[in-house]
Amino acid sequence: MAFQIIPTRLSGPLLIEPAVFGDDRGFFTETFRAYELAQFGIDEDFVQDNHSRSKRGTIRGIHFQIGAGASKLVRCGRGSIVDVLVDLRRGSPTFGEWEAFTLDDTTMRMIYAPVGFGHGFCVTSDVADVIYKQSAYYSTDVERGISFLDPAIGIEWPVARDEWIYSERDSGAPTLAEFTEPIPG
Repeated sequence: MAFQIIPTRLSGPLLIEPAVFGDDRGFFTETFRAYELAQFGIDEDFVQDNHSRSKRGTIRGIHFQIGAGASKLVRCGRGSIVDVLVDLRRGSPTFGEWEAFTLDDTTMRMIYAPVGFGHGFCVTSDVADVIYKQSAYYSTDVERGISFLDPAIGIEWPVARDEWIYSERDSGAPTLAEFTEPIPG
């Protein structure tokens, strides 16, 4: 097997550790193998790949899609991030709770965020490249967000507040309690 699953506290997300083969030249790893991931329940057809580059202190999120929703398979190809998932499934016993995962270019770990989870991250290295697959196309019609500062969720971001860099869109997002549209999952 090319992948090992590491247990998570929230039900649904999967932390995936690929086999990394390194030598004096560098390393090789498989970051996606549909057949193997399907054995762990990741059987969506991913239709879009995204790549972002951000500097230290950047916070992106918490993002998700309404309607049918979208799952994501996220990894950090350069640098390191703390990736955060928030359970947005209203009937879930962990609704509104979050869990954080360190993703970096050393362990090459990936996180699977199923439909019903909000996703965001904070860059902890000087620069980070975040690469992710998603099961639905990006569309402003269905893309939504909740505040990464929502006190009821209480995410503990890993860098000092005076280092935070974020967009107007993310800083102006509603809290989970203020969000009234149906969330899939």
